[in-house]
Amino acid sequence: MGVRSLTGRRELLDTAQAALTGCPGVLFHGPAGIGKSVLVTALMASLATHGRSAGTVLHCSPAEEDARLPFVGLIDLFARVPEGCLKALAPEPRAALRAVLLRGREPAGDQSRLAVRVAVLEVLRTLAAAGPVLLLIDDLQWFDEPSAEVLAFAVRRVEGLDIRMVAAERVADGEQPERLRCCPPGTVELPVPPLADGEVAHLLRTGIGADLAPAVLRAIQDAAAGNPWYALELGRAATRDGAPVGFGRTLSVPRRLRALLLAQVRTLPETARRTLLVTSAAARPTLTLLRAAGLHDPAADLAEAERLGVATADADGIVRFRHPLIRAAVYADAPEYSRRQAHALLAHAVTEPAEQARHLALAHPHEDETTARALMSAAESARRDGAPDAAFELAGLAVRRTPGDRPADRADRLLTAADYACDAGRLDEAGQAAETVLAESGSARQRVRARLILLRNAGQALEGARDLIEEGLRDADGDPEAEAWLHHWAAVRGLLCGELEEAARHARRAARQAARAGDTDTRIGALATLARVRSLAGEPVAADAALEEALTLVGGADAGPESWGLIRMRAILALDSDMVTEARAQVAGLLAEIGEFAGVEEVMATLVSLTRIQVRSGDCREALRTAARCSRAMAETGVQAAPALYAAALAATAGGTADEARHLAEQAVRTSEADGDRLFLLRALAVLGQAELLVGDPRGAAAAVEALQRVRELGEAMSAADPPLLHWYSDLAEALVILGETDAAGAVIRETRTRVSGATPGSVLAALERAEGLREAGLGRAKEGAVRLRAAVDRLRRLPLPVELVRTLIALGAVERRSRRRNAARMVLGEALETATRIGAAPLAARARDELARLEAGERSAETGAGGPELTPTEARIAGLVGGGATNREVAAELFISVKTVEGALSRVYRKVGVRSRTALAHAMAVAVIASGAAVDTVDDDQVRPPAQAVTTSQPDRVRIPRALDTRR
Repeated sequence: MGVRSLTGRRELLDTAQAALTGCPGVLFHGPAGIGKSVLVTALMASLATHGRSAGTVLHCSPAEEDARLPFVGLIDLFARVPEGCLKALAPEPRAALRAVLLRGREPAGDQSRLAVRVAVLEVLRTLAAAGPVLLLIDDLQWFDEPSAEVLAFAVRRVEGLDIRMVAAERVADGEQPERLRCCPPGTVELPVPPLADGEVAHLLRTGIGADLAPAVLRAIQDAAAGNPWYALELGRAATRDGAPVGFGRTLSVPRRLRALLLAQVRTLPETARRTLLVTSAAARPTLTLLRAAGLHDPAADLAEAERLGVATADADGIVRFRHPLIRAAVYADAPEYSRRQAHALLAHAVTEPAEQARHLALAHPHEDETTARALMSAAESARRDGAPDAAFELAGLAVRRTPGDRPADRADRLLTAADYACDAGRLDEAGQAAETVLAESGSARQRVRARLILLRNAGQALEGARDLIEEGLRDADGDPEAEAWLHHWAAVRGLLCGELEEAARHARRAARQAARAGDTDTRIGALATLARVRSLAGEPVAADAALEEALTLVGGADAGPESWGLIRMRAILALDSDMVTEARAQVAGLLAEIGEFAGVEEVMATLVSLTRIQVRSGDCREALRTAARCSRAMAETGVQAAPALYAAALAATAGGTADEARHLAEQAVRTSEADGDRLFLLRALAVLGQAELLVGDPRGAAAAVEALQRVRELGEAMSAADPPLLHWYSDLAEALVILGETDAAGAVIRETRTRVSGATPGSVLAALERAEGLREAGLGRAKEGAVRLRAAVDRLRRLPLPVELVRTLIALGAVERRSRRRNAARMVLGEALETATRIGAAPLAARARDELARLEAGERSAETGAGGPELTPTEARIAGLVGGGATNREVAAELFISVKTVEGALSRVYRKVGVRSRTALAHAMAVAVIASGAAVDTVDDDQVRPPAQAVTTSQPDRVRIPRALDTRR
């Protein structure tokens, strides 16, 4: 492969390593260039790195021309065998072996051939007696037949000896290895699979040291079909060539790759080669199409190609090349005039308008207005049919066929192509087209359209787009429709950047100007944006009014693509109002409706909304799948989008793991910050806070407070007050309680209460009650805390929010457990575990199991008389640090809390443990560690035992002080 990369091969390498520990050999097999040799080399390096000595290594890497030379494989394999091993052989086997090793005459007759086999076997036994032996044969398919026969004889007889074999054999796609007989019985066969598209992209970045344009990368991924060597060769050729792909331009296939792939094709008769060229030029080649194109006997030609393993026609007459790169190589190898002839034949044979227009354009590569118009018509048809990629390619061809004396038409078509590119997620191509028009066009309206494409292309990163919008407004002056477009984008920018009042002002102005211009689509979009702004500002009535006006204009919720964004917005408003069932039905129906006809932006927005709904409704497993689908949709564009990362992180907090959720949330935060997208930064920080709470220890709580404080500050700066924000404030209060910052938690709760109104959803009230209950318990008022938590549970039982219910049940169970109300604790924790398991909420299920385990441990302690006062993890950490000699200020810095909090917590510790001084506390904690087998969470980070994958919906477990140390008794 040239680059010693293990991209996409780590798991296969681990499998091979494991196989070699219990099996006599490993045989990698697969097509040329798939990476077998790299795996063999990596396996050897890995064995050496892990100190597993191979002892004697007999190595052979034959080439194709070696296969015709008798015993050359054996000569290479035995090149490192000491002469002493040969001298120890009996005379006849020694003479026979020396002869095949070109140290004597070549053996003749059956007896001499048998002597060679015996000699090789005896040499292997002698080597194995001195230490491990490894036979290493790369390209086993070129191992000459006489050597293969000798090796096959020997390896069948080495059972019980310390002899292993690692080999690689080239086989065609889907075929089985033919040289397994050369490997010891029991050898593990490991097919080397193609790389995934993402792995190919990573390999190209690291292998050629450059980023390829998305269109080129996609073309290489399609042509290489997961073959790493092919991908690297195509990538290097693309960087040398520098020509774009698309608009009728094809991928450059380097000469040496064509020579390898087409060696047999070039031996075919001229008629068969012509048939293969026409086949390679067709989008969907069939025997019927090839006959319609005027080819005399395509079936006979393809039979010749099938005999050589190049291409085949199946029972339905569909023609396929053995590998996509062969198709690309056949097309690239043909002269330009032959390609044009092939497209001309196909233009008369195909019936689908878009495909016919494409072939006409490629058959006549010159400027022609009639051809350009036909291509634009075909592009519009392709877009209506849900094929934005094809629409973009056809519109791009139309641009190239537009006569030079029609610059306005060319610019309009280039802008249309850019729109289609945006639909297809091909952002680089869209941006290049828009920049070209912006630089060349003398039309103010065309320049406005170009800026609109650049704004759309920016995705969430609109913070720096103010100048672009203002420049556009200067060009749009006096054109109410163009002004409406730009004011709408200004509103969207204001929404994303947290400038809600400015966003509302621009949205209203966009709606007015659009009404003046009769532009219903822009008016609808502006009203939808106004609805989002009002919703975020905590004004649901105003949001509903704007949304209903937009739906009336569009003709209702069944109006097709124009209504999709409005349906999604109505679903989110329903979700925020706890109408989860209605929200889920609306978005699920929308996703089914848009199917393959929507652009990548529409699909992603719908999937993000559906993930949010599924998490709240308790469809945790489905949420993981939806978020993964969203990530795949964005990966195809080559752009890392904050909404997709946010959705993945949110799903992970519900059904994944703490580490995964934190990692994804951190990525979402960084991407949102880079984009200047405060709307999704709010959400990403909130999910990061929830992910940190999953850790279940003071450090996680401290990190959660840091993230959620930023949410609070951003929300205040934006004047936001929507239900999700109030939920996040409650999470902040819970995190502060865990750290012992009960005063700060109380301040957050009181502030949030001031924002509560009669329209506040029940889930927000329940979240506040949960935070209040935990704070009461944290202040030592467990009875009052349990009352608040039961009120929250009762409220949530009336809502379709199982995740929130489970969180609150666990919080209640933990408080009941610490209050020694064990039966009540067991009942609510059992319900929490059953519900969490049923909905797939893995972190919550783990938390419930952990609480139940603590309950059982507490009961056992009570039975043995070992029970005593408990310290929370924060109190235990403070006690341990103080006992170790740390000052209050040092403790505060270590735990990321205030000195005042340390002082308050230390007073509670003194009271619980029954001591009055730091010295007495140090003694009590030391004895506690000894008494509990050093298992309490006190002294250092290694002793902190957070519950695995646990959502901290209540204070973590308290440390129990043995009764013998409780001086109050």
